[in-house]
Formats: sequence, structure tokens, C-alpha cells
Amino acid sequence: RIDDYANAVGECYRCKTVIEPYLSLQWYIKVGPLAEEAIKAVQNGDTRIVPKQWEKTYFEWMFNLQDWCISRQIWWGHRIPVWYCDACEKLTVSREDATACVHCGSTDIHQETDVLDTWFSSALWPFSTMGWPDQTETLAKFYPTSCLVTGFDILFFWVARMMMMGLKFMDDVPFKDVYIHALVRDAQGQKMSKSKGNVIDPLHVIDEYGADAFRFTLTSFAAMGRDVKLSPERIAGYRNFCNKLWNASRFTLMNLEDFNPAGIDLKTLELSDADRWILTRLEESIRQTNQALEDYKFNEAASTLYAFTWHNFCDWYIEMAKADLYGEDPLAKLRVQSVLFTVLEQLLRLLHPIMPFITEEIWQVLPGERPCASIMQAEFPDGDGLPTDVVGAERMELVMDVIRAIRNIRGEMDVPPGRQITALLDCKSDKVQNILEEGTAAIRVLGKVGELTIGQGIDRPEQAATQVAGDVEISLPLAGLVDIAEEEKRLQKEIAKVQKDVDLFTKKLANEKFVANAPIHVLEKDRGKLKAAEEKMTVLQESLGKIQSLK
Repeated sequence: RIDDYANAVGECYRCKTVIEPYLSLQWYIKVGPLAEEAIKAVQNGDTRIVPKQWEKTYFEWMFNLQDWCISRQIWWGHRIPVWYCDACEKLTVSREDATACVHCGSTDIHQETDVLDTWFSSALWPFSTMGWPDQTETLAKFYPTSCLVTGFDILFFWVARMMMMGLKFMDDVPFKDVYIHALVRDAQGQKMSKSKGNVIDPLHVIDEYGADAFRFTLTSFAAMGRDVKLSPERIAGYRNFCNKLWNASRFTLMNLEDFNPAGIDLKTLELSDADRWILTRLEESIRQTNQALEDYKFNEAASTLYAFTWHNFCDWYIEMAKADLYGEDPLAKLRVQSVLFTVLEQLLRLLHPIMPFITEEIWQVLPGERPCASIMQAEFPDGDGLPTDVVGAERMELVMDVIRAIRNIRGEMDVPPGRQITALLDCKSDKVQNILEEGTAAIRVLGKVGELTIGQGIDRPEQAATQVAGDVEISLPLAGLVDIAEEEKRLQKEIAKVQKDVDLFTKKLANEKFVANAPIHVLEKDRGKLKAAEEKMTVLQESLGKIQSLK
């Protein structure tokens, strides 16, 4: 009897030639006993896999292993150290090249032509590269190592096999931690492939945006358990961050030309609330960055440093420091210079692992003597020794909240950036009033306030825009500042324009045929535009409501 048999026939992934299987003799390893020890090592915590979710994948492989075929019929690789005797047909296994059969003494022998599986050779890598089987000094120093960084796609092929071989031949795990990093995909989440034409060449990216911007982008999106969706636009955004750091450093260096950092002790200086605030935020950022790096949460470390650099140091402290830097008080200038130097120097050390080139360049030209030849040799900050003051930082935050409220009102009312305004600050307590009076200079400069009144029980003008920040009510009189009728017309016109965008994208995304046929990245782009338009509409309508309430 002859029956048809359906057979799945494979194709070569390169030339698409049909590949048909046939039976042949192969070499195998019985991996059950090896896998048992490798499983125990992870279960007992001798080796930790980060993120922990990948332990499940590791165990699924290891608990369901079949014997491992280690022979390959290819040209390149480690030849299997087995010789066949043509006289007695028995096998000779030797570490050295065999010259005769160990069974019958015949010299009529030939070596196995198969080579070892690449992953077999790679599994020996943690110790074979350092002199094993000899117990060398290098092997004793670097085995086991602290951390292996790799991708999830070779967790079984390489990591698990290194674990098995290391435990077998070295009686110890090859590494204490295994960090599984993300895969870099294109902007639509597709795996990069030459055939798809979506490969981003890192050398081209570096030429256009710089290595530091590229490194910071990858670090920022390296969230645990998530792949990186990479696009040139994202890299361009972090190039702006590099420029921000460079410009802030240039400003700082211009104002440190006559400054010598030798012997400065911040604890002996009469620090302002702004100084206490930035130093406290620096200490917090150092602590958070160290914890994130220790936990392999590199994206959180990058996010912390980005926020501190851009929002705390550049946007706030540098702006608040200008009054004392340009003022007539030499002691105040020295105090601010000391804080500026300390913050920038520590910040460069924090950023260096992610942005090595720009940080080295800036660090080398800071005033004073460098403690070592390169910033990479400098101690990584731990926050010890910084004069922090949580209470002083909270006082400064209140002043900053008032400035933010003033800026928000200016933005909502479309007040020109250079226009000086009048502000009334109605405080609920003496404590709050004292804090704001001490912060008067910052409020005037950063809020573009000409006439400033701080007190308690202040009468609010009839036509005034108000906001509340903690125990402070901020009122900006609109008389002579905003033409309410014209502002109402402007907002209504803008609302009508945005409404067209909302209607367009709502109608487009409600079309079932379009949603079914459009590429995913097009849908995501349109949904993003709709969300942005709706958010803008909400802000405009709130602003219109505030204007109409002033009539």
C-alpha cells in the first residue's frame, strides 16, 4: 500500500533552494544533568536574570531540553577531536592530534570532518579565553564576572549553555547578573532588515547627530521589557539636549574665568534658597541615578539626568544666578560661582557614562586642577558632602510655583514675552509672605514683573486673571494689558481652526475601510494628531472661558 505523505519542505533563507532532510550520523550531548545544575543556579539566586520576566523563558527552555546535537557540516569551526581507525573501525578521542589508533595501534586513521556547533564553542568562552584548563591569574580574577549584557533572542542559545559549561568545568556560574537589553526596531516597531530597507546605519546617525545624542537616545528608550522604536526625529530631540548642556556649560565657563575652585567649601557659605534648592535637587538626582543604574533601569537614569539638566539647572538655576553674577556684591558672586562649578562638575560626571565625548570636552576646560587625567577615572558622584536643605528647597519651590503661575497667565492671555506686568500676591500667612518677599528678585526677573505687591488680604481688581499656588493667590490686573474683546475674538478664531482638525481626523478614523487598510504607523500618526488637536481645543476653551468671565 502506498499513501501520499504531506511533508513540510524548507527553503534556504538566502537562495530559496529547496532543502530536503535525510538521515545521517551526528554527535550529541546528554544535557539533562548539565541543565539541572543551571536551573538550580538561577532558582537559588547565584545568577540573576534582569528583567525577572525572562527567567520564565529560561526555565521553559531548560525544563524541556532534548539532547543537544553538537556536530555541524560546515567549513569553519572547531573540528570534533575524534579519529576513526580504518583498521579496527574504533574511535580515538584525544586532546592532541592523534597519530595512531589507541585500540590497535594502526596509523591508518582519519579525523572527523564535522565541526562543533558555534554555540558549543561560544559556551566555553567565559573561561576558555583566559587560559583554561590552566588556572591562570586572569582566570582567577575575571571568572565569574559580574554582569553579562545580551539580547533575549540568545538567552537559550548562548546564556543557558555558558551556564551549563561554566558549572560543569569551573564549578561556578560564569556571571552573577544577566541583563537582557531591548532590541532596536524602526519607528513602526518592525525589526530592522536589509530586505525591508528600514535599517538605520549607526555611522550615518553619528555623522548627522553625534555619538552622544545617539547614545542618550538609546539609553532613554531602553526600558525594561520594551523594545526601542528608533527614528531620526527622536535622535534629533536628544541632539537638542546635547546643545542645551553645551550652551549651559559655555555660560558657566564665561562666568568662571576669574574663579579658582581650590579650597571651596559650600558649607561655610551663606547659601540662598536658590542655592539650597539646586544642591538638594542635585543630591536627589545623584541618589536616583545611582539606584537606577544599580537596578539596570538605564532609561530612568537618563530621564533623571535629562530632567535635572534641562529643567532644574538650565531653566531655573542659571536664570536665578544671573542677578548675583552680574551684580555688585563680590561675595554673592563668589557664592554663586562656587555652586555653579560644583553642580556642573558633578553633573558632567553623572552624564559621562551615557555622553562620554561632550562631558570629557567640557570637564577638561573647567577652572582649576583636574583630579585625574580623564573624567572616566574620576569618582562617580554619591551625593556625600553636598549641603542639602529640604526646607530651603521647599521655600524656593513656592517662589517657583508663583513664577509658573504668572507665566501661565501670561501665556493664556497672550501677553508679549518682553512686556512688564503688574502682579498682586495675596498670601494666607506671615510665613508665606516672608518667603515671597525674600524671593522678590527672582519673581520680578523670571516673571517679567514690573510692579509687584506682596501682602495679605489684598483687594483683587475687577478685571484680573488669577491663579492659586499653594497658599498664594496670584492676580494680574488686565487693564491696559489685554484687550478683552480682541482676545476673545482671537481665541474664537483659533478654536474654529482647531475644530476643523478635530472634525477631519475624527471622520477619517471613523471610516472602517480606512482603518482596516491603512498601515499601522499611519493610524498611529493620525490618532496622535487627533489627540493633540483635542488637547489644544481643551486649553483654548478654558482660556476663552476665563476671558469671558472677565467681562
